[in-house]
Amino acid sequence: MNKLLTLCAFLIFSFSYLIAQEKISSPSQIPILAWYSIPASETTVARYQEMKDAGITHQFTGFPDIESMQKALDVAAKVGVKMVVSCPELKTDPEKTAKRFMNHPAVVGYHLIDEPSMTQYPELGNWARRIQSVDKNHFCYVNLFPIIADSPRLGTSSYREYISECAKQIPLQFLSFDNYPVFKDELHERWYENLEEFADESRKAAKPFWAFALTTNYDEDHVTPQTLAAMRLQVYSNLAYGAQGIQYFTYWSATSINSPSVEDQRGAPITAAGKRTVVYDRIKLMSEEIKTLSGVFLGSKVVWVRHTGKGRIPIGTVRLTTLPEQIKVLETNGAPALVSLLENGDNYFLIAINKDFLHSINLTFYGDNTVKKILKDGSIVPASVYENSLELDPGDAAIYMFPKNKK
Repeated sequence: MNKLLTLCAFLIFSFSYLIAQEKISSPSQIPILAWYSIPASETTVARYQEMKDAGITHQFTGFPDIESMQKALDVAAKVGVKMVVSCPELKTDPEKTAKRFMNHPAVVGYHLIDEPSMTQYPELGNWARRIQSVDKNHFCYVNLFPIIADSPRLGTSSYREYISECAKQIPLQFLSFDNYPVFKDELHERWYENLEEFADESRKAAKPFWAFALTTNYDEDHVTPQTLAAMRLQVYSNLAYGAQGIQYFTYWSATSINSPSVEDQRGAPITAAGKRTVVYDRIKLMSEEIKTLSGVFLGSKVVWVRHTGKGRIPIGTVRLTTLPEQIKVLETNGAPALVSLLENGDNYFLIAINKDFLHSINLTFYGDNTVKKILKDGSIVPASVYENSLELDPGDAAIYMFPKNKK
């Protein structure tokens, strides 16, 4: 009888703990935009539902005409996916096109151009203003080159000027850039420099920014197929630098859209033949993590970003030398890590990211009794319930929370 009572008490306690366990929450989620998503020929409710099931909230692809754009918008609205308008008529008659689509429930914005030169900014600014003369409620979208683009393509010798002039000359709600830094066995040495400069210029312009994770083959130098570790490293690094939107390049095999192409983009979540790859399941997992942890990152402000590890840290970055007073120890035994301090609402969030996408690292962490750990399912638990030394998976992030005002 006593054993039965003890068991019942334990079950009641366990159930009460589960019910009471706090989770991180957010009124909305970090947008997840799929590039080169569903082609016009595959516009069906089933295809759009499949994309939504992978966690995609926004989609962009170029449509051949305004009627195919309309059909896609109607289908997207049925499943609850937002679309960035892109069709020839948006260029030839922007006012009429915007007027046609401005009240459509699936419209989220208008795509202008990918990777423009700075010399194109005046024209793009005029185009955006023509659209906004009709529709001020939806964004105009321009995606910029990465820092590794040469001066002729940028239209300037200064990458910072390339970003700042875009913000000045084109009326955009947010800035965006692409960079695909994860190669087969190393990271591009200028990726974090790119994030440093883009995040800084975005702050100066008082505009949020969106960034990318590679989800296709791209070329023979990159990871093939894209691993969850490689995607996590890109996504969490972008978010740690303050990104407010994540973009997947690509969703559908772009080779089938752009063929012939010098880029081998056949390793996307959906093949040219319309079949799922292993990457589909991986982006589904990645998207769920982004959604669940939006309460950490959405609307957050970056206090600082630091790097640690033996030897030289990435170009343009700052080495970790001090920690918030609530954090007593954060060590990686010399392994490369990114450490970011964000503020959001009444809390600070400390993000520690394993920059090695091939190997786990050992993270040693001590905090005071105000520090909580955010789990992948959004649960908030005392950091002290975990061992002080933990294995951090390749490319993964450990997230800790503590109040701004220490009690």
